[in-house]
Amino acid sequence: MTPWTDRAGKLSPLKALAFTGTLVPALLLGYYAVKGFPQGAGASTLLGPRPFTAAIHETGDWAIRFLLMSLAVTPLRRIGQWPKLILIRRMLGIAALAYAIGHLVLYFFDQNWDVVRIVSEIALRIYLTIGFVALLGLVALGLTSTDAAIRKLGRNWNRLHKIVYAIGILAALHFFMQSKADVYEPTLMAGLFMLLMFYRLAHWRGLSLTSPVVLVAIAVVAALSTVIVEAAWYGLATGVPPARVLWANLQFSYTIRPGWWVLATGLAVALLGFVRSMGKAEAPRGRRAARAAA
Repeated sequence: MTPWTDRAGKLSPLKALAFTGTLVPALLLGYYAVKGFPQGAGASTLLGPRPFTAAIHETGDWAIRFLLMSLAVTPLRRIGQWPKLILIRRMLGIAALAYAIGHLVLYFFDQNWDVVRIVSEIALRIYLTIGFVALLGLVALGLTSTDAAIRKLGRNWNRLHKIVYAIGILAALHFFMQSKADVYEPTLMAGLFMLLMFYRLAHWRGLSLTSPVVLVAIAVVAALSTVIVEAAWYGLATGVPPARVLWANLQFSYTIRPGWWVLATGLAVALLGFVRSMGKAEAPRGRRAARAAA
């Protein structure tokens, strides 16, 4: 079975699209590494004058993005009533692992393969320790993601793969700590992670993920949680007064803060759930009307 076919060996457009999407960031990095960067506006946003450092950051960013995408599959299957999404969950998880390994390998390159120094850095710098532990967790999940491993582990497979939630927390914390003062994207990733966790919490509590009220409430709570995390991080890490950060979330002169993007994402998902629920409800009514007319 290839990455673009289903279990029956037939072409799966969904898997083919997802597989292509997982390759795009790596191909772009490779292209800019070989050809150099485009001149003009935005040229410094990719590799710039420190290509290894930029590539390390890019691969790390994509590792957590693909991790979040893999975590999004289950709630989106329920909310969007799209069971075939399960076909790409493993692929997205493997992509997260691949980019995380690339993140580490590039770090080795940047350190001239000085293994002693690298081990010392990982052991002594807490943010590197956290990132390395998260990587080990991803490796464990990757090695047990095969059909053979699922059959062998049985119920223990689900227990093992629940560590993905801890990995998500560690990855977000690593992202925050290595970003230092500018934590815009780490805050956004943390907010989206919380949004996904709130969907799971609602499901575990027996709440319906097809209810617009539940979905809107989750969006609001996740957005507020994002604002609180942002304010707390700036307060603890940089000494910026939390009130100042909270006030910045009400200002739109320069940028839209991560909390608003989390809210917009959550509301978009709520709209998707509402539309899908209405469509499912209309279908039985249409069949009943057809039978009555016949």
